[in-house]
Amino acid sequence: MGVPAFFRWLSRKYPSIIVNCVEEKPKECNGVKIPVDASKPNPNDVEFDNLYLDMNGIIHPCTHPEDKPAPKNEDEMMVAIFEYIDRLFNIVRPRRLLYMAIDGVAPRAKMNQQRSRRFRASKEGMEAAVEKQRVREEILAKGGFLPPEEIKERFDSNCITPGTEFMDNLAKCLRYYIADRLNNDPGWKNLTVILSDASAPGEGEHKIMDYIRRQRAQPNHDPNTHHCLCGADADLIMLGLATHEPNFTIIREEFKPNKPKPCGLCNQFGHEVKDCEGLPREKKGKHDELADSLPCAEGEFIFLRLNVLREYLERELTMASLPFTFDVERSIDDWVFMCFFVGNDFLPHLPSLEIREGAIDRLVNIYKNVVHKTGGYLTESGYVNLQRVQMIMLAVGEVEDSIFKKRKDDEDSFRRRQKEKRKRMKRDQPAFTPGGILTPHALGSRNSPGSQVASNPRQAAYEMRMQNNSSPSVSPNTSFTSDGSPSPLGGIKRKAEDSDSEPEPEDNVRLWEAGWKQRYYKNKFDVDAADEKFRRKVVQSYVEGLCWVLRYYYQGCASWKWYYPFHYAPFASDFEGIADMPSDFEKGTKPFKPLEQLMGVFPAASGNFLPPSWRKLMSDPDSSIIDFYPEDFAIDLNGKKYAWQGVALLPFVDERRLRAALEEVYPDLTPEETRRNSLGGDVLFVGKHHLLHDFILQLYQTGSTEPMDVPPELCHGIQGKFSLDEEAILPDQIVCSPVPMLRDLTQNVAISINFKDPQFAEDYVFKAVMLPGARKPAPVLKPSDWEKSSNGRQWKPQLGFNRDRRPVHLDQAAFRTLGHVMPRGSGTGVYSNAAPPPVTYQGNLYRPLLRGQAQIPKLMSNMRPQDSWRGPPPLFQQQRFDRGVVAEPLLPWNRMLQTQNAAFQPNQYQMLAGPGGYPPRRDDRGGRQGYPREGRKYPLPPPSGRYSWN
Repeated sequence: MGVPAFFRWLSRKYPSIIVNCVEEKPKECNGVKIPVDASKPNPNDVEFDNLYLDMNGIIHPCTHPEDKPAPKNEDEMMVAIFEYIDRLFNIVRPRRLLYMAIDGVAPRAKMNQQRSRRFRASKEGMEAAVEKQRVREEILAKGGFLPPEEIKERFDSNCITPGTEFMDNLAKCLRYYIADRLNNDPGWKNLTVILSDASAPGEGEHKIMDYIRRQRAQPNHDPNTHHCLCGADADLIMLGLATHEPNFTIIREEFKPNKPKPCGLCNQFGHEVKDCEGLPREKKGKHDELADSLPCAEGEFIFLRLNVLREYLERELTMASLPFTFDVERSIDDWVFMCFFVGNDFLPHLPSLEIREGAIDRLVNIYKNVVHKTGGYLTESGYVNLQRVQMIMLAVGEVEDSIFKKRKDDEDSFRRRQKEKRKRMKRDQPAFTPGGILTPHALGSRNSPGSQVASNPRQAAYEMRMQNNSSPSVSPNTSFTSDGSPSPLGGIKRKAEDSDSEPEPEDNVRLWEAGWKQRYYKNKFDVDAADEKFRRKVVQSYVEGLCWVLRYYYQGCASWKWYYPFHYAPFASDFEGIADMPSDFEKGTKPFKPLEQLMGVFPAASGNFLPPSWRKLMSDPDSSIIDFYPEDFAIDLNGKKYAWQGVALLPFVDERRLRAALEEVYPDLTPEETRRNSLGGDVLFVGKHHLLHDFILQLYQTGSTEPMDVPPELCHGIQGKFSLDEEAILPDQIVCSPVPMLRDLTQNVAISINFKDPQFAEDYVFKAVMLPGARKPAPVLKPSDWEKSSNGRQWKPQLGFNRDRRPVHLDQAAFRTLGHVMPRGSGTGVYSNAAPPPVTYQGNLYRPLLRGQAQIPKLMSNMRPQDSWRGPPPLFQQQRFDRGVVAEPLLPWNRMLQTQNAAFQPNQYQMLAGPGGYPPRRDDRGGRQGYPREGRKYPLPPPSGRYSWN
């Protein structure tokens, strides 16, 4: 499903699930950057046990960012990834486990989507380069100005795929990074770290879910563990709900659409390459010192509280008078299953179901109306009851025709509004707009750096007016250069969006007209709709896909070989007779090897990441699999407006033909390539203060070759198998830095070992239930939250997990106090040189008396109003000090302001709050959301000071 569309719908319908992150920034003292001490309490008023990182969501924005300059080389990319992880760690501050998962070889069903993305990215990149060169030549031919073209190698993001040298180097860098933090960061002191790199098969988020499922099935698992998963994919929400863990939170970067991007030709903002006019760049700063800076801000993070989403769903899905017992856990599983119909990474969405048209709400309403007839729930622990699903889908099929007609009416109405808007803007557009130094500016922007100041505005206006009158060839839309002269490019060509009508993509299916089903199958599948056998085959494949996807989310990969063999989905009305369709999958299947996956998903343009003889199979006309790598391919818009929304019509890879062709080139692999082509596993890291450290060290000293059980009492209940790592990080051995700009670890005390999750029989079923002993968090939603989610008012997320948190601010009394204590002459306020008003401080020291409120006689009878002020007297009543001889005494608030930039001082803010400036807590866990006082089987690590571990 589309990530922005689903997240936009979810955040609007259930707004209270979103919480803004409180992030403590590193401080700087005398030019030295002081890192955040993550061992201190979390400023978000919650403590997390485990943090899981879906690393591909970190790697992509760090290697090829869209809103800031890209790293110059691979070393800078690695440092950017380290800094991103540090930032996330400082926000979440896990106390038990950090799990870092990189995408490994994916199931075949996912490889089809990866293939489509990579072929599309390669095609769009080449088309963009051709268009960029064409526009450049046109602008230069007309006398325009463009900066010299930079000659640099373009970073091919396709290298972020298992099996490439880039991913192999990333795994080495992350090993070094983990060892460095375990040695030097107090927040990592008692942490268990697991790294699952690209050599371990499986998608990153599904490797995380598989770990959680297998640990939940162990007797030593703590059912009240608080999980936090980092990632931007929409399916993480479904996966989090599928765990049935009561405390599950997702952290992601806040989605902000339409971020400004510079033009690829002139590097200026405000237009794209196709609209570039070759105008000179305006000076930025007095001496153009801001020329290379981009107007970008650091992205903010938000929390998605799945426990609050569960509250929403429990209320929405609760049904009365059911013929069976209502179970909220089963209802949530059914909701997750119904979301698959609007699209996922493995199946195309049904033609009649679009998220932006309220498809999920429609499915929920149909589900609540039909569930009385089904006699039970649609799913159970990842297995689908097809007979009940058939009833839901046929109910959707009954309204398909009206859905298509309403979609057409809405599109026509939108086009009419857009056309009227363009006409109105064209009518209101001024006939002439001055340029150069007389260009209109927004209020307050005249004094910004780089703005031009006219030495003689009257003369400049006269010259521009005379030039306009004497140049009949200059059109009203002519652009002007910075000196006020017409642009050498002449008049601006009328753009397509300024015309009264826009060309619409041709739609031969016309779902809103009678006969839409026949036209759909004829155009999309090239078969007649009367071919019942073929339609049955499409529906059966789609039903298999639904069963496979649900099994994948709840039980793990049911088959590494299965995939949906069509580009389009059937209609809901075609789901008749699916109750008898088989939903079993071939057992014992194995994933592709890394280099084999590269051959299945890469276009020929990315063949440089493959061995030479393998690469030749992608480009040699005589290759037996050359048809797998078309240089060009069609993109079917399928009713959409933009190419990126369309369907890439690529041929599906035949696994048998691919393996047969690769058998001939396997002998050409070097030992290094053979190593990169092998499947690996997970690696566990701990520091010297962890209880597991000595146990693992003893395993290496004894040289045990047999897998050893992990003692759960030493690592918060984690279970699995240990085996010695040939490339282990060991104490007292130097850890060489793979990044030249970073130092080697010469006094290492961390240790690593291979780790394998607990194993189960292939037919074992992980129960999708809340575990015994699990305690649901206290309810968060109030009646007002339901009103906010339904009336469409703008909703502002709360800050942190404490909804009673009040923003830090100064009230009127505080401002008056500051006015009294400031030295004379420093301010001109009303109270700058006057004594405190007597009435203000009578009674409560923090609140003025209300009108008509009686004083407390015994407390105030013998006190003058001036004596009721308990603070120090104003400065003008104190003895004056000579700054050159004796330092002036500091009041508490001045002392705080003076020391806030100093190095970390443990008791710096104890006068206002607890240590570190955060609200004081009764203890490390008690009284926090999601953390009851009792029920913990394993003690928490003792608190530690800043870098004082001995």
